[in-house]
Amino acid sequence: MSFDIKTNVIEPRRHTYAHIAKRLGGDKPATRYQEGTWDLQPTVNFHCRPTWNPEREIYDKSLTAIKMEDWYSFNDPRQLYYGTYTMARHKMMEAEESHFKFIDKSNMMTLMDAEWQQMVRDFLLPLRHFEWGANMNNCDCSDKAYGTAISQVGLFCAMDRLGIAQIISRVGLLLDDSTGKSLDQAKADWLDSDRWQGVRKMLEDSFVVEDWFELMVAQNLCMDGVVFPLFYQHFDEAGQAHGGSAMSMLNEFMQDWGKDEKRWMDHLLKVTAAESAENAALLSGWAAKWTDLAIEAFTPIAHHVLGDRADEAMTSIRAEITQRAKKAGLEI
Repeated sequence: MSFDIKTNVIEPRRHTYAHIAKRLGGDKPATRYQEGTWDLQPTVNFHCRPTWNPEREIYDKSLTAIKMEDWYSFNDPRQLYYGTYTMARHKMMEAEESHFKFIDKSNMMTLMDAEWQQMVRDFLLPLRHFEWGANMNNCDCSDKAYGTAISQVGLFCAMDRLGIAQIISRVGLLLDDSTGKSLDQAKADWLDSDRWQGVRKMLEDSFVVEDWFELMVAQNLCMDGVVFPLFYQHFDEAGQAHGGSAMSMLNEFMQDWGKDEKRWMDHLLKVTAAESAENAALLSGWAAKWTDLAIEAFTPIAHHVLGDRADEAMTSIRAEITQRAKKAGLEI
């Protein structure tokens, strides 16, 4: 008996959805990012205006002073949609979990000088409240943003900030044998310590910023542009002289995440500024304003940790933000 195996090639009637084909200029195969992002946000057939803001539509371009001919001209350079986002973060958290387990099992936190353990309590643990504020701000940006391409990166960022806050909380539990006392003190420092009040005021002021794009610049370019190099580079390097290798391992998630955030935020600024001179001027003004506020707010903490080296660190951080803005077409 013999078998004659034949193959048939089935040609699909179409390669993608009609609204995707329109953007591609024809019926061509599309990436999953494109199909999971482009034009997903509704633009017509709204039945009612939002009761909390009846002057606006639910999705309203006028919620920001920034003007774009096509809000989907921005595409996430990481090509993250929900599926790839969750897989990427799962991989990062697996590595972070292994660091926590190893440090806990080997009691590495005890290798740090007692003075530096207290310093970590002073500068890192209150930062979890800043991360909660960053979550709030990015949720607000995601809620008000126009177009799925921007709203989804805002929401991904918001969820990441809760994860970072949890990592910081777990560091506190490692430091106090899971009693939670260090976290209680961190909350008291956030509310009452003089060196944190500038940061707290800046963050709380950002909660009432109406323009969502200004808020995105304030949080993800300016505030984060200070926090991530200051806390996870300059402070981390200072800890090496005090047996801080355990903290370097635990900081890896935030170090990698900070680089990840820069990729999409810098690209968003570049695309938006290139749209018009008016956009570039608005972005430049916001970036200059909030960079000054962020530098001023975090300087007391830098002096507490770095001492005489604080001014040099803050100068280099300002230069880095300025350089990022310049590459994106901004002048600050």
